[in-house]
Amino acid sequence: MKKRNIFLAAAIGFTFGYITNQQVQLRQKVSPETALKNAKELFKKSGPIIGSWIYMKPESVVKNGLPYQAYRGGITRNINGENVQYEFYVDIETGGIISSDKTE
Repeated sequence: MKKRNIFLAAAIGFTFGYITNQQVQLRQKVSPETALKNAKELFKKSGPIIGSWIYMKPESVVKNGLPYQAYRGGITRNINGENVQYEFYVDIETGGIISSDKTE
């Protein structure tokens, strides 16, 4: 009887842990590091990158009338011998780039 109870308790504990883990992963936001990595991968499709940065603290941003929580970051490229900088915002929920603008 004791072995059965131990097995049952272990099975319930495993199941509860698994379900809890799945729920946490669904609610987990994109980390700043992952957001920067995703942005760099997209920018690299248009050419090499020589520098990048990202603020670790999310900001409130409104784009096209929609509110977002986003990380702000930047990419630097060398185009024809000139450094060109871009600033971007990455949605913390999806990791997608909300906007990207060339800075002067």
